[in-house]
Amino acid sequence: MSPELISILVLAVVFVIATTRSVNMGALAFAAAFAVGELVADLDADGIFAGFPGDLFVVLVGVTYLFAIARANGTTDWLVHASIRLVRGRVALIPWVMFFLTGTLTAIGAVSPAAVAIVAPVALSFAARYGISPLLMGAMVVHGAQGGGFSPISIYGTIVNGIVEREKLPGSEITLFLTSLAANVLIAGVVFVLFGGLKLWARGARPHPPTAERGTPSPDGTTTASPERDGTEATATDTGATATATATATGSGSGTGPRPGSGSGSSTSTSTSTSTSTSTSIDAETPRLTPARIATLGALLALVVAVLVLDLDAGLTAITLAATLSAVWPDDSRKAVNQIAWSTVLLICGVLTYVGVLDEMGTITWAGEGVSGIGVPLLAAVLLCYIGAVVSAFASSVGIMGALIPLAVPFLAQGEIGAVGMIAALAISATVVDVSPFSTNGALVLAAAPDVDRERFFRQLMIYGAIVVAVVPTVVWLVLVVPGFG
Repeated sequence: MSPELISILVLAVVFVIATTRSVNMGALAFAAAFAVGELVADLDADGIFAGFPGDLFVVLVGVTYLFAIARANGTTDWLVHASIRLVRGRVALIPWVMFFLTGTLTAIGAVSPAAVAIVAPVALSFAARYGISPLLMGAMVVHGAQGGGFSPISIYGTIVNGIVEREKLPGSEITLFLTSLAANVLIAGVVFVLFGGLKLWARGARPHPPTAERGTPSPDGTTTASPERDGTEATATDTGATATATATATGSGSGTGPRPGSGSGSSTSTSTSTSTSTSTSIDAETPRLTPARIATLGALLALVVAVLVLDLDAGLTAITLAATLSAVWPDDSRKAVNQIAWSTVLLICGVLTYVGVLDEMGTITWAGEGVSGIGVPLLAAVLLCYIGAVVSAFASSVGIMGALIPLAVPFLAQGEIGAVGMIAALAISATVVDVSPFSTNGALVLAAAPDVDRERFFRQLMIYGAIVVAVVPTVVWLVLVVPGFG
């Protein structure tokens, strides 16, 4: 049995043990990296640790540390309520706001993990506060980041277009961008419908989030409001409140309100009074800004500027800002270190260290070259898309695209496969799977989610990522490769 095949089988065993025995997969992966590296690949400790994701370790620790402080001093609560005010209480709009926010950040040049690191903690704090499925919110953030990720001025777009130009392949920057955007918008729409988005629309513009007293959790992770908020009783109550507000408005002595009996004026007053009541309720429950919260908001803004404008490392910047806040307000920050997602850090770093061993011993290249040698171009194309999806779920998306596009050159040169469609299919396959908890973006989502059962959320992300890996490569192959675009 070849060393490459042994390394793949060991990875499968790690998955089985972690799933059936509830053992941290990262710890198992570290042990597997040691065993395979020493006994099969003949690597020393330095060779094994070469795959340790030190930059991701710092990002996970730094970002979760900073936002743990923000949660402790109430800054995230303030941000959540401010978001609700911006969308006039329509909770269902927030996942789409987060989608397009991360998409805009990556489209104008932010690295995808940096955009997710900035947006995900706020988005998932909102999800926890308003009973939204964390899987729905996390997926919207990640797919938003990938939706904007291939614009002509983005990091991903620049790298892939550069590889295409270097390999002297036909290319279309706009086609690459629009196909990736369309794919992620479509996937986000499906996720929104399947994981409680329609219930959020039904909730409408309500100033108060559902609580344990108002409703009960539903299987998809959302909170279903109790009958008195959703049924005819709610209508009667709300109508009564509106009627009271209308009577107050029309009976005031200011002389500016409509005269009794004026139908249109009464309707206008009703609408205005209801809107004012809703706005007042939101204003009343919005936390006040304190010096600590103002400083924390400044730190979050500094993180955005440092990452997007100054091109500084997100993890090092976040941990520096967190340490500064801790020094000034130690009482708010004392428990923040314990809230760093240490189990997630162990999980992700262990798995990625093992993937580094696979890369070091040539397993990934071995699999790619075996596929490219197949004599049937269309079959080779779909297999390359699957390799890109599977490997990218555990490793760098850009690195995988940089390896797979050159492997596709031989059969693209034959002219039987359209280069533009194939490049777009590879790019989409290698990036939409970043919602996997083993990828950088998925790990950030997992680490950022407050007040969740992390093991359950990890399994949800893993299952969703597996579905994306299984379905998307075939779909993009059928839509983009089989017709022969480019």
